[in-house]
Amino acid sequence: MQLDDLTNTSGEWLRGAGPEADIVISSRIRLARNLADFPFISRATPQDRLRIEGILHERILAIAAETDVLYVNVAQLDTVDRQLLVERHLISREHAEGQGERAVAIDRNEKFSLMINEEDHLRIQSLQSGLNLDEVWERINRIDDLIEEKVTYAFHDRLGYLTACPTNVGTGMRVSVMLHLPALVITRQIDRVFRSLQKINLAVRGLYGEGSQAMGDFYQISNQITLGRTESELIRQVSDIVPVIVDYERQARDFLVKESQENLHDRVSRAYGILRTAQTISSEETMHLLSSVRMGINLGLIRDLNIPAVNELFLRTQPAHLQKMTGGDLDSSDRNIERARYLRRYLNKENGDGGTSQN
Repeated sequence: MQLDDLTNTSGEWLRGAGPEADIVISSRIRLARNLADFPFISRATPQDRLRIEGILHERILAIAAETDVLYVNVAQLDTVDRQLLVERHLISREHAEGQGERAVAIDRNEKFSLMINEEDHLRIQSLQSGLNLDEVWERINRIDDLIEEKVTYAFHDRLGYLTACPTNVGTGMRVSVMLHLPALVITRQIDRVFRSLQKINLAVRGLYGEGSQAMGDFYQISNQITLGRTESELIRQVSDIVPVIVDYERQARDFLVKESQENLHDRVSRAYGILRTAQTISSEETMHLLSSVRMGINLGLIRDLNIPAVNELFLRTQPAHLQKMTGGDLDSSDRNIERARYLRRYLNKENGDGGTSQN
């Protein structure tokens, strides 16, 4: 597997399968780990970082010998390739923009990735389409155990795993679920839901995690506290609340269908029409319009397009993916033109005359 091969698939986080996949985009668990014999990354010398990368590279390839894992030196990638990995949720923005020796190991199916020399020496993450935290935990726990058999993690008998950020001390675990919540946004209930989540120590973040915006009505819900909680408790906390949010979103969609059907139909139709005819369009506008189209498909307002196709467009209209597909660097203006051209070509070829159904 080569890095360029990734552009030919949609990635696990947008596969559109699994429980509650119409609203729950993906489930993710991340573990933060550090090697006992080295200082944290913020205090590590370039030589430390090089040795950490060398040790983990060897151990990871040893346990991945029977699977197709792509190992990438992130420090040697150009800007577009690093951004491509961010857009696919395989590395963080901090990892892409960092300095010094750093790398990532990626599963062929993009169900897990291992970031080396991010904020911590090692960050293991596992992804699964839909609401599937138990399966995600089984996979990441197995990977973590295999690595721990070959290295010594920084661990304190009372505090647990030691991490660069104090909020991760303990299990080092971040459990998160990405949700598509357009109806709660339209009905202006989203802030009330988020205030309720904050009261029970759950964080709400945008599409690309901490500090990012909620483009396309995508939101990540995750635990804020790890210290003093077991892995199973953290998973249960998120697992218990997500169905409640899913139910709120379904109720909001039902309300829009019953009480505001004409406005809803107009919103979806306009979004679909703009995407199929625009001559220039930004990434942010594309995400918001695709969000309306995705909801319209789930509500039966659009019948000649499916969710996996829309999910694919979410990814392939992102800046790095566009540039990889065109084979060259594009400035913002050229990307907007190329994005509109790609959308017109994809949607009009894929769907013939297309359009929305009348109810």
